[in-house]
Amino acid sequence: MNIFLITGLLLIFLLLLLPFIKKTSPWKHAFMLVFIALVIFSAFLLDNSNHQVAKAVETIKNLVKRSDYETQSALPDDRDFSIIKIEPNVLLDAPVVSQFPELPRGCEVTSLAMLLQAANIQVDKMTLAEQVAKDPTPYQNSGGQIFFGNPHDGFVGSMYSYHEPGLGVYHEPIAQLAEQYLPGKILDITGSSFEELKIHLSDRRPVWVITNTRYKKLEDSQFQTWNTPTGQVKVTAREHSVLITGYDQDYVYFNDPLSGEKNKKAPIADFEQAWVQLGSQAITFLSR
Repeated sequence: MNIFLITGLLLIFLLLLLPFIKKTSPWKHAFMLVFIALVIFSAFLLDNSNHQVAKAVETIKNLVKRSDYETQSALPDDRDFSIIKIEPNVLLDAPVVSQFPELPRGCEVTSLAMLLQAANIQVDKMTLAEQVAKDPTPYQNSGGQIFFGNPHDGFVGSMYSYHEPGLGVYHEPIAQLAEQYLPGKILDITGSSFEELKIHLSDRRPVWVITNTRYKKLEDSQFQTWNTPTGQVKVTAREHSVLITGYDQDYVYFNDPLSGEKNKKAPIADFEQAWVQLGSQAITFLSR
């Protein structure tokens, strides 16, 4: 039996145990340290190779990091959001900011400015526009095939002018930027259900989301597929970002950077479908 077989067996053991420990971060990290110690000890007993030891340790660290990210997305730290009562209706008083005239395509950073201001962080849309990650890939149309940037990697194209090619940016770069202003308190809850968004709203915290300018599900004809340096991505020119401020039985309410309207409303069923169609992207913050 060699180090690789033992490491493989220990990895299987870790994978079996992770579901039971992933919700309790301190226990998980303690287990990681014990596990790494076992791997190192086995390596020195069977094959005193520093390279293999380092490789084994790095494998375990990466595995635990991935588990950390999954845990943070669903339930960060030891906070149990299930104890928050979902209110039948909510309407928050969050700051409203227009993206115009400076940022014709800057709805995402403008909605982030509103989110951060709601958390008592005084930052303006222009600062965020400068700081958000950019994908510098130039626009190309070759034989009907579009080559451009990936909004998952950074802002694509021009944020400042409709006269130049551009689109927008998705949740990952926005969450990374928000984290600079509220370290350890930003929740990227992308992939949540709409009911889960109501939990955060009921806790008096608005939610940044990606939707579209019609606030209802779009036809397939409204989408196109781009080739990007990091793979293909399906996008729509109607992509939009708003700050959800409330809901009731029939409507969802949001601050809209496109119109500058505070607590604008749209039918909740339509809005949910539009949000899901764009990947259920959502970000909020911890209030405690």
